[in-house]
This record gives sequence, C-alpha cells and structure tokens, in this order.
Amino acid sequence: MAVVSAVDLTAGPGVGFLPLVSLGPAFAGLVGGWRRTALVGLTACVLCLGLGVYNGLFETRRGLTALLSVAGVTAAGVVAAVMRQRREAELASVRSIAEVAQRVLLRPVPRSAGPLRIAVSYTSAVAEARIGGDLYEVVTSPAGVRVIVGDVQGKGLEAVESAAVVLGAFREAAHDEPDLPAVGERVERALNRHLSGERFVTAVLAEIGDGPNATLLNFGHPAPLVVRPTGEVGFAAPPDRALPLGLTLHGSDTPVPYEVPFSPGDQLLFYTDGVTEARDATGRFYPLDERAALLKDPDPEAALRSVREDVVEHAEGPLHDDAAMLLVRYREDR
Repeated sequence: MAVVSAVDLTAGPGVGFLPLVSLGPAFAGLVGGWRRTALVGLTACVLCLGLGVYNGLFETRRGLTALLSVAGVTAAGVVAAVMRQRREAELASVRSIAEVAQRVLLRPVPRSAGPLRIAVSYTSAVAEARIGGDLYEVVTSPAGVRVIVGDVQGKGLEAVESAAVVLGAFREAAHDEPDLPAVGERVERALNRHLSGERFVTAVLAEIGDGPNATLLNFGHPAPLVVRPTGEVGFAAPPDRALPLGLTLHGSDTPVPYEVPFSPGDQLLFYTDGVTEARDATGRFYPLDERAALLKDPDPEAALRSVREDVVEHAEGPLHDDAAMLLVRYREDR
C-alpha cells in the first residue's frame, strides 16, 4: 500500500495505480484475522480517499470507482478471514481428536521391561497424519514380555479400524493366553469377525522370557533384524512362510513358533515394509541390514532415530508408506 501510494504521488493521476491499494486488504485476508483485515481495509480506504482528493479524481467517476473497489475487496477479505479462521479452528479440533486417538490406539510402549530396553518409531505416509495402518504393542505378561508389530493392508480409516481390532485383541490375549500360538489364534478370530473380502494383516509376535531365546510367530511379516554385540547381523526368518492374519479361511497351515537366540547385548529390530521398501532415486530398496551399525548408539531411542533419518534420506523425501520400527535391546551384563 505504501509503494502504491508513493508511485501514485510520483507518477500522477494519469497512470491509474490508485485501485492497487486494495492489495493491502486482499493479502491481509489471506494471512491475518478479520479484525486486522478490517483495519488494513480502513487504512486503504483512507489512503484511496486522500489520494483521490489530492489527484482530483473525485471530480470524475474514477475516484468513486477506486474507492468502491477498495471497499469491496476489504469486505471480501473480511469474509474470507472469518471463514479461514473457522476452518483453522475445526482443523485444530480434529488434530486434537487425532492425538487422543493415537494415544488410545498406539499407546507409548514401556521404555524398559526387566532386562530389556525398548524404543519405537512411527512415521505415517499420510500428510499431517499421526496414525495409519501400521501397529505395534508391548505387553508384560506372566510368560514374559510379549510384542506385536504388524501392517494392515491398505490405508486410511479402514486400516486404522483394523489396527485397533488387532491391538485390542492382542492386549487382552497377551495377558491371558499361555503361549504365542494361542495369542495368535485369538487375534485371528477377532480379526475374522471384523474383516471382509480379501483384506489381511501381516504381523510378527514375539515372546521374551527368562530363557536365552526369544520365541517368534510370523504371520507373513518381514523377518525381524537381529544384531549381535559382535557385529553379526541377520534376519530371524521363520522356517516356513505363513499367510497373514485374516486369510486362514483359505486353508493354510497356521504358523509355527520358532526360537532365536537372544542374550545380553543382542538387539531385535521389528519393522514394517515401509522401511525396507523405501526406494532411492534409482529404485534401490533401503538396505536395512547394511545400516545395522546405526543401532550402536547406547540410547535405543537415539539409535532408532538415526535409522529413521537415514531411511528418509535414502528415500530423498517423504515416505510413500507407513513405517514403524520397534527396537528391543537386551541389556548387557554388568
């Protein structure tokens, strides 16, 4: 507005810059509140009136036309500011509800459980979303620490609803059932009552007790990464592949639990395919096993944060799929 006024005073009335004063309230309506927009619009009207009188524009219709233009843009800016503020308030309310839903669905996992230290990382592929189709949970049961990490087919609200069913069933079964196959069966039954069609959930369940081994049960999910204190790295793959949860009606055999050595200093990294299927510009998948050295940080959360940042750097931008990681570290003997 100041620039337009200066140019108008310098160039004279013949140039016709005066209506451009309305740019002030127009931009104010985009970034400010309605009161600020009205104040800027009032200032623009005063400038337009003053410059019109100075240039003698009110002797013709040009002055009145310019003043009406500024007043009209100001009114439109005030209306736009009011509508934008209402939408922002609604968005803030929706975000607060989403945060509550996140705390209910994906509750914070315990940072330690017995000799274990635990850290988790979750990144949703949906812009501005905090929850999606990936799921994780850690439950301390009489049999030991039980873990689930899974990935629901699809995205959006249906995927979130399916994740809620799986997590609810697991939280109950993990406390009540004597072994992992029984836990898996209860989760399967709950999911079959909910799902329809060909939808499914890949998941890996784990039980870590007092023994030297961790017991795993894999429902078609990527095998966890095992990192030894000696630097040895490998995937804890199941002896046989099994169908995901929700597809047992197709007559496939249920997965068989298997054991993986897990002793002080060892680490188990559970993850979803959003991590390993992150591609760089050449289409190369993220080499998780080659980046296992990032997990050497003494702080599990810092170690997991390093992996997450490396995945995003590898993808050279936002991820195209939800990515969840859960790190279980067995404390070294002192």
